[in-house]
Amino acid sequence: MAREHVIIECTEARAEGKPVSRYMTTRDKKQQPDRVEKRKYNKFLRRHTLHREIKS
Repeated sequence: MAREHVIIECTEARAEGKPVSRYMTTRDKKQQPDRVEKRKYNKFLRRHTLHREIKS
């Protein structure tokens, strides 16, 4: 099983002083060895923002 669960967190929320938005997703370690980056909806900022994988 090469897939692992990762948590991605909003990169813009802390700079604006808002609560961070977090999502849980999976990635394939063999095909994607570096950190995951996705554009997801942040309900506190009410817009789509860049979310990056955090250490878990």
